[in-house]
Amino acid sequence: MLNSGFRAFAHFAISRFLLIAALAAAVPVSAQGPRPPISRQDNVRETLHGVEVVDPYRWLEDQDSSETRTWIDQQNAYTKATLAAVPGRLRLQRRLTELLKIDAMGAPTVRGGRYFFSKRRADQELSVIYVRKGLGGEDEVLLDPHPLSRDHTTSVSLMNVSQDGKLVAYGVREGGKDEVTVRLMDVDSRKDLPDVLPSARYWGVQLKPDKSGFFYTKHTAQGPRVRYHQLGTDPAQDPVLFGEGYGAEKIIGSELSEDGRWLTATVSYGSAAVKTEIWVQRQGDREFTPIVKDIDAAFYGEVADEQLYMQTDWNAPNGKILAVDLKNPARDKWVEVIPTGEDSMDGFSLTGGKLCVSYLHNASSRVSIFTPKGKRVRDISFPTIGSVSGLTGRWKSDEAFFSFASFHVPSTIYRYDVAKDQREVWYQVKVPVDSSKLVTEQVWYPSKDGTKIPMFLVYRKDLPKDGKRPVFLTGYGGFQSALTPRFSATAAMWAESGGIFAQPSLRGGGEFGENWHRAGMLDKKQNVFDDFIGAAEWLIKEGYTNPSKLAISGGSNGGLLVGAALTQRPELFQAVICSVPLLDMVRYHRFLVARFWVPEYGSADDPEQFKYIYKYSPYHRVKAGTKYPAVLFITGDADTRVAPLHARKMAALLQAATGSDRPILLQYDTKAGHSGGKPLSKIIEDLAEEYAFLYWQLGMKAE
Repeated sequence: MLNSGFRAFAHFAISRFLLIAALAAAVPVSAQGPRPPISRQDNVRETLHGVEVVDPYRWLEDQDSSETRTWIDQQNAYTKATLAAVPGRLRLQRRLTELLKIDAMGAPTVRGGRYFFSKRRADQELSVIYVRKGLGGEDEVLLDPHPLSRDHTTSVSLMNVSQDGKLVAYGVREGGKDEVTVRLMDVDSRKDLPDVLPSARYWGVQLKPDKSGFFYTKHTAQGPRVRYHQLGTDPAQDPVLFGEGYGAEKIIGSELSEDGRWLTATVSYGSAAVKTEIWVQRQGDREFTPIVKDIDAAFYGEVADEQLYMQTDWNAPNGKILAVDLKNPARDKWVEVIPTGEDSMDGFSLTGGKLCVSYLHNASSRVSIFTPKGKRVRDISFPTIGSVSGLTGRWKSDEAFFSFASFHVPSTIYRYDVAKDQREVWYQVKVPVDSSKLVTEQVWYPSKDGTKIPMFLVYRKDLPKDGKRPVFLTGYGGFQSALTPRFSATAAMWAESGGIFAQPSLRGGGEFGENWHRAGMLDKKQNVFDDFIGAAEWLIKEGYTNPSKLAISGGSNGGLLVGAALTQRPELFQAVICSVPLLDMVRYHRFLVARFWVPEYGSADDPEQFKYIYKYSPYHRVKAGTKYPAVLFITGDADTRVAPLHARKMAALLQAATGSDRPILLQYDTKAGHSGGKPLSKIIEDLAEEYAFLYWQLGMKAE
């Protein structure tokens, strides 16, 4: 018999289904298929810095209004009705199931001889947190999120582990929100402690070695604050240790040194900040000491013993590492231990008494090991171009872990002995892809201003160069984020189908250091769009493809990228997938946490920055009657990072404006967001729908 809670849930689900069905039946149908719902225009007009700006769909910014909710249901019904008749979706779903319903495991965190890691079996919807006692011990379930929600949209993540491996802090995420609830578990008893931090945006949870409490950073409307929680006390009374005076546009991360003696606070002036501050507090002291706060450059540090090692782009756009004696941290005493080089420094970790430094060489990873004084010990070699991630360990232990992958090489996690230079496979993903039939190539092409841009291509070895190859072109180009060769099941599927997966290293990213980043931010953002458009033009010119076979895809900042590309060069593309995007750049900074991104994009509140923002803002570049490509917008209610209003407004605008018969669709999830929120089966279902859309538009067959 159904209990009352389940009956209510079932009643809601059935009612929702009947509403969607009714709306789908109401969607106008022509001989060519369903037509989009008509969206009301309110045409809000305002004058910004002497320019009249018209916003026809301002009303869609109100996410909770009954009119917006009805509109969302109508759009979802239209999307499903349009894609229901597309052939090949079930075949794509079967292949995606083979590729994605596989055993998967993450790299471990090692504490007190215990190994903590995430693992998802092929028959599971979500990742489960496990613990293993000793390297050869049995895997024991520690945190299983499956019972937490009927629809499997609640997930868990490991946030920190005590030095002895007996206490863990973990986050519980509802849907795809960035916010989490922080909980503590006693590992031996498998019981949660009563201490709970309510759902919020947290940066860094650091357990003290004696397990008496922990440090954390919580973001509030007033700004980020570093706090301390003593176990057994009321979290609402947790004292603020650092952050007073910093506004909500700042980000503060906190980290406790391995020996528990030093707490570091890093203040970032926005995401991918071009300026940061570093402050340290010796445990027992009341005040934080500023290490750097008045230099317009980025600094990121880790403490080992009495030394703070800082990676910085200060007078070194490709990065360098400085050592600071915390007993005497005056700037004239800083020592450069690893100088800048030709390759971009991607990050470093303190492991086995050594500095393990990751570099990017032409957007592919390499790793070098140095002594604390900066003497190069060795380089770690890899079998092909690819990406190294998660190289982590402990200062007092020689045991480290890292993963390696490439476009056609699934991820392998290695256990590495830093002292002996020995590695062994910790875990290797088994994916049913014949990598021997695929090839990864890096080419270079000129952008509009002549800058040479590298691009990775993945395709079958027997691929004909006939100008008719379907191309999936994707990119990012922002926030110093480097797109490196990583395995993608969908890229492999695309190549298997006779297509080309293309990923250029656009300016704005971090592939070639801070100068590369700055060449694609603020008033130079157009360079990013030119680089992306240049990639499409080169693929056509070199005989790989033609506009009728060219699809582009991007998410978040990459959603802005494809939004700009489709409005600036609509004739160049056949189909577009635009996920969790930024599109109304005149108003973006007013919503959620977008103030973090003002140092990257600028703000329309500034009259000079308004000029270049308004010039490229995709929402403001749509022209009625233009023959736009087919577009599938993807977003969801639980995106608490990029407001889903961007996709809502742009979908309505393009549907009304396009002069072509290609569909403009919106896939809107009421639970998913920027941080996921979907169980594996739902991910596969949605991906099948997305790729069916692309295969349909590009005339591909799902084998």
